[in-house]
Amino acid sequence: MDAPDQVNAFLMAGVLAPGGPIGSDGSVDVEGLRAAVAAVMPSTPRLAQRVVPDGRGFAWEPVPLDLGRHVRLVDQVDGLPGLEALCARLMVTPLPLDRPLWELLLVPGVAPQRVGVVFRIHHAMADGLAAVRLIQLLLRPATGETDASSSPSPEKAAAETSTTGLPMRPPVPVHRTLRTRLRTLASGWERTAAVLRPAVPPTVLLGPIGPRRGVAFVDTPLGALDAGADTVGATVNDALLAAVVGAAEAALGARGEPVPPVLPVSVPVALAQRGRSGNAVGVMLVPLPTGEAEVAVRLRRIAALTRERKADARSRGSFELTRTRFGARLFMRLVRHQRLIVMFVTNVPGPRHPLALAGAPLERVWPLAAIQGNVRLGAAALSYDGVLRCAAHCDADAVSAKVFREALRSELARVAALAEGSG
Repeated sequence: MDAPDQVNAFLMAGVLAPGGPIGSDGSVDVEGLRAAVAAVMPSTPRLAQRVVPDGRGFAWEPVPLDLGRHVRLVDQVDGLPGLEALCARLMVTPLPLDRPLWELLLVPGVAPQRVGVVFRIHHAMADGLAAVRLIQLLLRPATGETDASSSPSPEKAAAETSTTGLPMRPPVPVHRTLRTRLRTLASGWERTAAVLRPAVPPTVLLGPIGPRRGVAFVDTPLGALDAGADTVGATVNDALLAAVVGAAEAALGARGEPVPPVLPVSVPVALAQRGRSGNAVGVMLVPLPTGEAEVAVRLRRIAALTRERKADARSRGSFELTRTRFGARLFMRLVRHQRLIVMFVTNVPGPRHPLALAGAPLERVWPLAAIQGNVRLGAAALSYDGVLRCAAHCDADAVSAKVFREALRSELARVAALAEGSG
């Protein structure tokens, strides 16, 4: 599902404080970091595999890992805006196919005595949830203690780890009856036809995606956001969707563009049965209402929509057309002309404790997801160390990342303020 003009990769950007390979002046011991990464490679074998053709499909092939090519120091940037700009360029830079599809970059200049870090991995290797698990294997708790609430015992982890090195549930046999197969076929036809259905009028949010991208980071306190959402029976994920639709309206308004009655978004939901895959997600389509100035009303309506649609998305699983090589190619052609969704939004549960890379504390981190097909705007979020950390990714010629960032920050604060009003 890759294309020369659309790189299907997941990226996480962060800020490292002094410690381990990061000196007190912000200098970087790259060789020391490579040695630390090499030490955890046996527990993450997928990072030493590349994708190779195998008949009509593809297979994983173990290869010698040259960390000099995977763990690198890049040119200095100018503060966080420079890190955002670097990430925007990386989202249109293909990962080399001759080696494992990941890289870890150290980025000087993000802040005084701090170093940026960027971990990029292709979706063929991992979806957002699996990517976070991989990162947690590369990083360690900053205090040196494990989080018993989120980390299994070594014995349990070994029993629940697949050949990819990713935690997984034991495989459950699936008996596909004729009725099940017919139901899957009908669902596939329905969802394929829906891709071509004009669910929204023409909008600047849809169209050919250009090479100039915009990236913007936004942080908001997680506890306050959760409390605000809870006042109307909503979740943090609902709050993110409510804030995103408000920010999208602001971005359209800034361009003088009309706002459609609804802005349908695609939201990935994790599947219970991951098998041996590092990439197992269903798709939940949520028609976010626009034109609602009262944030509590908007949030309540969105919570009702997600409750209704989440179970259905999980029962259907991954998109039927993407389950074969031919189907995936056809799907990628169709989605360049679809008018079913206008945005991608994802919220990945993060670690419950601060992490460190080889002894360097990870102070801040943001996830960044690809935009594909003809969808020019996406938002991703990750909970980390008591903060919901969001990143917007857009076609810079269609949407202003700066306008979207300021509006998203404002909308998230409005949701958090609901808790103050209820008190």
